[in-house]
Amino acid sequence: MRVLGRVTSINVRKVLWALDEMGAVYDREDWGLPLRDPKVPEFLALNPNGQVPVLVDGDFALWESNAILVYLADKAAPGQLLPTDLQQKGRVLQWLGWQAAELNPAWGYAVMALQRKTPGYDDPQAIAASLERWTARLDILEAELGRNGPFLGGSVFSIADIAIGLSTHRWMCLPADRKSLPAVEAHYQRLLERPAGARWMSPATP
Repeated sequence: MRVLGRVTSINVRKVLWALDEMGAVYDREDWGLPLRDPKVPEFLALNPNGQVPVLVDGDFALWESNAILVYLADKAAPGQLLPTDLQQKGRVLQWLGWQAAELNPAWGYAVMALQRKTPGYDDPQAIAASLERWTARLDILEAELGRNGPFLGGSVFSIADIAIGLSTHRWMCLPADRKSLPAVEAHYQRLLERPAGARWMSPATP
């Protein structure tokens, strides 16, 4: 298998973490600006969106990081990264969808302003509003982990923990005052105890 994408991408690191949990053998190729422009015919033939990551497994190519996580979980030993119980599986898929649709969009402006220092993202009110939205989403996660932890699928680690863990890592690396979220922080520490979690939630890649 090959993973096309730069390790500074949170979505690429989802895939790499899952592969390491599987003990899979894979190669990674740097794609994505500023390293290598994906808007070229070679890459667009694999992902017409011109975005990373792309997983290439033999003659099969797949894009969208959460879809790749599900594919890899089904490719691994049954139940290793995605529960076989229908209700538990549904809960894991619920959190994957929530991470992409609700959690990640909330942090956009704050991350661009405070972590990436991107020119033009300097409106204090917009930063505050982004942080407020982000905190509100994490309050939902805090309540869920407080009720049903230690992992998002219940008692077993899953691909939902990979996706949410990397999002939490971004929060924990934020150079700003943050609300105390004990259950979220405990979940984060549990993930850091996993070798793959420690590798892909490095302070160098928030």
